[in-house]
Amino acid sequence: MASPRLETYCCPNRDAATQLVMNFQPEVFCGVCIGSASISLLLTILQLLPKKGQSPRKMPKASSSSTILLLISICDILGGLGMIFRSSVWLGFPGFIANISVVNGTDVWPSTFCVGSAMWIQLLYSAGFWWLFCYAVDSYLVVRRSAGLSTIVLYHMMTWGLAVLLCVEGIALLYYPSLSSCENGLEHAIPHYITTYVPLLLVLVVNPILFRRTVSAVASLLKGRQGIYTENERRLGTEIQMRFFKIMLVFVICWSSNIINETLLFYLEMQPDMNEMPLKNIRSAALITWIIMGVLNPMQGFLFTLAFYGWTGWRVDLKWRKREIPWESMSSSTVGENTYPSPVNYQSNLHDSKKISTTDSQQTDEAISMLSEGNTSSDERLTRSSPIYQGW
Repeated sequence: MASPRLETYCCPNRDAATQLVMNFQPEVFCGVCIGSASISLLLTILQLLPKKGQSPRKMPKASSSSTILLLISICDILGGLGMIFRSSVWLGFPGFIANISVVNGTDVWPSTFCVGSAMWIQLLYSAGFWWLFCYAVDSYLVVRRSAGLSTIVLYHMMTWGLAVLLCVEGIALLYYPSLSSCENGLEHAIPHYITTYVPLLLVLVVNPILFRRTVSAVASLLKGRQGIYTENERRLGTEIQMRFFKIMLVFVICWSSNIINETLLFYLEMQPDMNEMPLKNIRSAALITWIIMGVLNPMQGFLFTLAFYGWTGWRVDLKWRKREIPWESMSSSTVGENTYPSPVNYQSNLHDSKKISTTDSQQTDEAISMLSEGNTSSDERLTRSSPIYQGW
């Protein structure tokens, strides 16, 4: 799981709250993390692999949104691998891990492994949070026709730059002036926790606002495309709204336990003696949410693919082949058969005003299609309701 407590545990003089959760059934906790991360990793890769009999997605062109969705899944996969590696070493070499608790020890490798593995997990999941924020921003800009593939470079700079900056800054403040004195006061720990949870809270607060604005803009686009709001368009708008809802639902499910756990642990740290009997229920709640975090945090990767694409099935197609672009194959087939008039010839017979209307409608279709990527039924309904499709 991804928690700033992982980095705090690397301090030999760690605080009592961190000691409480990290020493609670460590073998069981690591086993839970390995099991959950392994299942999520396998199912996520299965979701992303091409399937037999699956037609290519009908996307008018490559979009930055589709790239962002893939990068979110990659961050989850790499973060899950970090969890599996860290927990496996923890279980397989208990003596090696025990050296982390030795103050002024001569062996630096246990602490190096502890810090390195914790930073890897934290950095990848933090980058995933920033990419999810970029997805909300890009979705809003797409319907406003202010985004494109060129913006993906800016998203890369913002995501990886902020993720690395906040992670390094938090670690530097936590371990200042040295690893052996990193928990001598909350002035070391609090900045580290703030830099860790800033992207998470940003997604929780800002993404729903951006998604709500995007849904409103989509409804306006659909109404303005032909001047009417048909049942197909209403369903398409509802599906896009449902997709955003699923994304936020997965995020809340996977990470709300982290916020609850951190709140409980900070409350225990503020008490003169956290082992008092009146605090027993709070300690139990903190330990329960700690185990829940080990289950839900790694499952984010698989649950996000369900929210993005739905269940894609079990039949994996491992044979590489060049896929035709649907609109190119359609154009080449219509030339020889003359079954349908060419889109170019059809547009050449329209007045200039209709050309402008068709172009605007096509841009609208592209924007909506980017948001509904991965939903085959949405793409088909969008294509059938498009004036260009009707012209074909």
